[in-house]
Amino acid sequence: MDVSTFYALFSATCFTLVGLWWNVIQGHRDWLLDPALRRIVGGIYISFLLPALMGLFAQVGGTETPEIWRASFVVLAVIGCVSMLRLTGRNPDGSSVFLVLAQAVAALFYALIAFVGAKPELADIVGLKPIQTEAVLLILLVVLGHGLVWRFMAGEGRPADED
Repeated sequence: MDVSTFYALFSATCFTLVGLWWNVIQGHRDWLLDPALRRIVGGIYISFLLPALMGLFAQVGGTETPEIWRASFVVLAVIGCVSMLRLTGRNPDGSSVFLVLAQAVAALFYALIAFVGAKPELADIVGLKPIQTEAVLLILLVVLGHGLVWRFMAGEGRPADED
């Protein structure tokens, strides 16, 4: 696995997703007026922004200076985990079980990213290098973010009159 190429493409893709999400929000500024909706919109935003930032730090540190990416992954993953846990159970009325479950799973992925960053030997469990294990977890996190966008855009987690 060419780690540098993977993280370059991954980070660029995540930043593109951040920009696309901004465009969606510009067309729905009313979502930002409701605090509960604003939290969900923000949760989707960070599900693309934090992995993008992790990808940049992985490129800076690479395999030569793993301390850089490991420290940044721990800090950013803790931010992501806390953010997702704050969202869980604070969604607007009518939230689907999927939305709450997706937020809890995202918090779990962030926690795993932080644990592998802090204790890279945990990657031995799956037989990968630590930076590869983190890549797999980040991919899963972004796939989950896509699922959240789809469900949210389909109307779940928003008041019924906005469908």
